[in-house]
Amino acid sequence: MTKHGTQVSSIRHSNVQRRDFLKLMGAGGVALSAGGLGFASRLAAQEAGTVAFWATATLDIGEKWQEFARQAGVAPEFTDNGNDLGPVIARLAAGNANDLFDIGGFQGGAEKELARQGVIIPWDLAKIPNYESVWQWAKDIPYLKQDGKQYGIPTVVNADSIIYRPDKLGKIDSYGAIFDPKLKGRVAMEDAWINSAIFTAMYLKESENQPIADPGNLSESELGLVMEFLIKHKTDGQFRTFWNGWEQGVQLVADEEVDAMTGWEPIVYEGRKRGLQVEYAVPVEGYEGWGNNTVLLKGAGDRGVADAAHTFVDGLLGGFYGCELGQARGYLVPTDNNVVYAKAHPEEYKPEEVEKLANHVKAKFAGKIYWQNARPDNFQLYEEWWQKLRNA
Repeated sequence: MTKHGTQVSSIRHSNVQRRDFLKLMGAGGVALSAGGLGFASRLAAQEAGTVAFWATATLDIGEKWQEFARQAGVAPEFTDNGNDLGPVIARLAAGNANDLFDIGGFQGGAEKELARQGVIIPWDLAKIPNYESVWQWAKDIPYLKQDGKQYGIPTVVNADSIIYRPDKLGKIDSYGAIFDPKLKGRVAMEDAWINSAIFTAMYLKESENQPIADPGNLSESELGLVMEFLIKHKTDGQFRTFWNGWEQGVQLVADEEVDAMTGWEPIVYEGRKRGLQVEYAVPVEGYEGWGNNTVLLKGAGDRGVADAAHTFVDGLLGGFYGCELGQARGYLVPTDNNVVYAKAHPEEYKPEEVEKLANHVKAKFAGKIYWQNARPDNFQLYEEWWQKLRNA
């Protein structure tokens, strides 16, 4: 990702457009009060048992934060951070973000760089008792820990693959369909390296036996292999387009312009609402797992509100938040506390629906997963290569 300049990063395309989709679903906005509080207001907020939560809109539950605060004993001042890691990291490292915010909610992969720059501090898991309930595979997300210290708490997880038309193609179970010359001009990928590069790398590693160690964190030579493969297929006319954002993604399916494309699962649900036969593939190469994680900003420790921050994150894992987020967005907090809470409050949440969502996501992660990395080691090379693809 480029931190400065006029080049628009592909990760920004993906994250901002996903955020726009969430706003269409009712996400976004500021809960309880604005994040850009002055110093005096911040002190008053701390005394009142609040924390400043600077996070992607994926994590916002709007007016429901009031009930969360009643149950957890600490309330968030939610501010949407735009879900673009370049500006987020810049504001933490050289700006005033650590003066204003206590907790960050960022796309997974940023932890290593943020810890290296000293702008986040480790969590004390002893102060987050609900962390014990987090599913083990979520605890095992590779970038949550750095040097043995816990910097990220998995808060929202899911896994992406291929949207396809079974009435046109039959059953699809491989990313190979995206590169199949028989489907030339009838397939698409997202205009974002954060998703499309890893999908391609997974296919080349698992189905073409190419020497790729980690599809989510490609070396310079691996990245060259992946991008040359994509560029060749683009210039050969394989792709109908590289789609950009929720609206275009849905339209490609709704207008029957493509028979298969890599993309987000909610597009499948939207296609079905419009009367189309649309499925989400279970690829033999595996899913692309992704997460939004909470991190403890250094400023929280400096201001003495780290304990309140721990209480807040413990609340995120307590069940109510997971039920509400699942009902409002279809996204999952990786803990069985969601089902426990729903069973205790069936008038608010349908336990069978909460359990259905949990089982659906668990089934994905029971198989092969490669984790999306929003900040791979060679992210600047990713940006350069992706621009070459766009220009090809």
